[in-house]
Amino acid sequence: RSSASPSPLLTAHCPHLPLASLHISTTVSAVKPQSISRRRMLRQTAALGLGTALVPHIRTQAAKPLAKVRGIEIVSLRPGQYHGWPTLARRRNGQLLLICSGGRESHVCPFGQVELMRSDDDGATWSFPRVLLDLAIDDRDAGILETAKGTLLATTFSSLAYEYQFKNGNINKWDAARQARWRGAHHRISEAERKTQLGTWMLRSTDGGLTWSTPYDSIVNSPHGPTQLADGRQLYAGKDLWKSGKWIGVCDSTDDGRSWKKLAQIPTRPGDDPGEYHELHAVEAANGTLIAHIRNHNPKNSRETLQTESRDGGKTWIEPHGIGVWGLPSHLLRLKDGHLLMSYGHRRKPYGNQARVSADHGKTWSDSLIVSGDGAGGDLGYPSTVQLDDGSLVTVWYEKLAKSSFAVLRQAQWTLS
Repeated sequence: RSSASPSPLLTAHCPHLPLASLHISTTVSAVKPQSISRRRMLRQTAALGLGTALVPHIRTQAAKPLAKVRGIEIVSLRPGQYHGWPTLARRRNGQLLLICSGGRESHVCPFGQVELMRSDDDGATWSFPRVLLDLAIDDRDAGILETAKGTLLATTFSSLAYEYQFKNGNINKWDAARQARWRGAHHRISEAERKTQLGTWMLRSTDGGLTWSTPYDSIVNSPHGPTQLADGRQLYAGKDLWKSGKWIGVCDSTDDGRSWKKLAQIPTRPGDDPGEYHELHAVEAANGTLIAHIRNHNPKNSRETLQTESRDGGKTWIEPHGIGVWGLPSHLLRLKDGHLLMSYGHRRKPYGNQARVSADHGKTWSDSLIVSGDGAGGDLGYPSTVQLDDGSLVTVWYEKLAKSSFAVLRQAQWTLS
């Protein structure tokens, strides 16, 4: 998501219109994809040579469910700041947790920090954000999970992508106040110290988020973090940013998130550059199948979501395959009835966020459901969804508003039928 040059990160268009209450039940027609290049930073993680597993996959579409969006509102509480790449989680006690990269000036900057908000009324109101981590460089994508034992695991990765503004001289064209902010932030620590802060980080809390551990290495990173498995393990599907840059797969933890180990590498399709696989998320289906979605930037199925499955607890995975979904990255949720829900950003018209449902453990997916479709451009997405006790759904994403330099967090309350 970050890059050594400005173009990959700043070509995403800026979205939206003000809050609106939507009542939508529609299917999105195919449109020619437009280029989304903010992931070009991850090309720095290099290409990896993986084996392939040729597994036939028949793709069909399930019957389309209906979605009724009851309302959309802005829930971020810091106007004049850019908010990015949130994750929403629901604890066993019903509390909602919303984590994001906040404190920002723009899509790429040196000010990013990990912020956490809480809601005890199903998203009707939110607490003022608390800063969990603020390294001296840019803290980006934030994930959150409550484990089976009640431990909270927060994830993020740090980046120096903003340095291109210094290297290409752009900073010299800015007004004096902005130059001073960026130079002051950049020179808080030395170049060597900045490099030591690059990493894929996890923080752990055993008291409901009152206190947190110091950040430790999670081996891989992906925007929405790990998932809880029925056997007690936590599984983290992602990419080893800032290490070899040549490994995409899953790690697992058997000690409630304290430590992680590589479990399995995910194979690469013939002809694909695995360096163009990004931003994974995984879920355990009701039948025990593990499903992981991958943001794909290879020419084949470009800007589509790829899917891979494991039927042995994550030890082996089939070759990724297309599922006919243009949009990314995907967040996966198992619903109370055993169906699976994928939520994903849609960075072409209608700009916004969509969802699909699987009634057969990920073998097929429904037509698209529009959760939001009123965006002004492509700088939006990264939705994640939780289900409430009454069966209704809450989805949160980030979105850059029309005629604004800032992105906000937006929330939709909706139902499936």
